Amino acid sequence: MSEAARPASGPVDRVNVPLLTLITQQSLDEDYLHVAERRAATRTVAPRRRGLGTATVVIAAFGLLVTVAAVQNSEQAGVASESRSSLIANIEDRKADVAALQDRIVDLRELDVSLQDNLDDVSAAAQTAQARADRLAAATGFAPVTGPGVRITVDDADGVAVRDRDLRPLVDGLWNAGAEAIAINGQRLTARSPIRNSGVAIHVNFRPLSPPYVILAIGDRASLQADLMETTSGLTFRDTAAHFGFPWTMDNEDRLSLPAAPQRLLRLRWTGEGAASSLDQRRKETAP
Repeated sequence: MSEAARPASGPVDRVNVPLLTLITQQSLDEDYLHVAERRAATRTVAPRRRGLGTATVVIAAFGLLVTVAAVQNSEQAGVASESRSSLIANIEDRKADVAALQDRIVDLRELDVSLQDNLDDVSAAAQTAQARADRLAAATGFAPVTGPGVRITVDDADGVAVRDRDLRPLVDGLWNAGAEAIAINGQRLTARSPIRNSGVAIHVNFRPLSPPYVILAIGDRASLQADLMETTSGLTFRDTAAHFGFPWTMDNEDRLSLPAAPQRLLRLRWTGEGAASSLDQRRKETAP
């Protein structure tokens, strides 16, 4: 018998199965079917819910991170803005300080130039004053001098000593002949230099001298001797020396060195002037 002609076994089996067994079996089959359908539904929905929850958590965490980052960026932006403003302010202050210092440098340079000009003027004035002082000191006898001139030597005669009155005409004649500086035995003559006898010795600048008397006179050596003998004082000295027999010589010199006069002559002069001034003042105060 073929399979096509063979009757289905399902209905035949259901007919042959007892009723209680069939109900129980059918009930179990439906329960299994419901359980299988529920499981299938749970498997489909649960992953979706689980995936949705995970995504929600991830999104929330990302949002939280974004929010935190935004807050931090905002705070940092505020701090950075304040720092930038402070830095700009400091830069501006430093620029102002630098500008003030540059102005100060310019002022100091101008002051330095002005002071240098003043220093140059003062130095030039000081040099001029020093040169004038040197000329005055040389002319007045309070500075050493060197130059050409004549040397005159006068000595005592036998039994006759040279006196101050014998030397003074010779000195006056040399001044009148154009001598620039004169010294006797190393004592420089000034307007305050007396030539006087104190006892036997002749004193010059309050210092005693011993013969022979060497008179050094700086001047034009080509004409000083001749000019001396043309003066009245020079002729007086020549006649006195001839009368008493004083030996004397006069020679030209290429270089003579004369010392400065003692500084105490200046002090004596100042003291005298001060005393005279004080006396005049007292006279004025006591005058009726």
